[in-house]
Amino acid sequence: MSAADTLRCGPVAAAIRRHRLIVVLRHVAPPGAQLDLALALADAGVRVFQVTFDTPAAETDLAGLKACLAGRPDGPFLVGAGAIMRRSQLDSARRAGAEFAVSPLLDSSLVDVAVSAHLPFIAGAFTPAEVQAAWSAGATFVQLFPAWAVGPAFVSALRRPLPEVQLIPAGSVDASNARLYLDAGAAAVGVGDALALADAAGRRALVEAITAGATDREVRA
Repeated sequence: MSAADTLRCGPVAAAIRRHRLIVVLRHVAPPGAQLDLALALADAGVRVFQVTFDTPAAETDLAGLKACLAGRPDGPFLVGAGAIMRRSQLDSARRAGAEFAVSPLLDSSLVDVAVSAHLPFIAGAFTPAEVQAAWSAGATFVQLFPAWAVGPAFVSALRRPLPEVQLIPAGSVDASNARLYLDAGAAAVGVGDALALADAAGRRALVEAITAGATDREVRA
């Protein structure tokens, strides 16, 4: 089994498929608010988080969130790094203890480095050719981004010729379309503002809608 296939069958990938939801924490202000938001989302049932590495404090934020969640009795939790576009960001994410990494684009050199370091990597793609290229490069999942530009029907269409590719739509995924993406065959969805800007009741409702039946469902490679 190749290193890429090992990661696709590994515990991190299995947890993402099981929970079906990656919450994207991006540019949450003021300082300290990101941790408060993450804890509120954990209370609502979120188990997989992604801290974007497009701020100077990202490495510290990810390490701090991991440490805080590790002390909760309702885990385990996964914390990954997002917006990875350069080797320096990937190295920073690894230092912080990221359990997976996500990029909005495909850079095969980043995939190679991550897979060689046994770090699951979610590469971004948009067209069918890019999706296939990302999977062939060894991506653990392929992030369909921006998903809003194509919608759930595109996921279903891609799954027909590329049934082995595990897709995670991201970009304006919300209460109106999250389940549609999953029903179309997505392995999971990435959600940001729809959860960050919702009130407590709205967060819990959306998380429950996405993760309903999650313990019984897993999209396999």
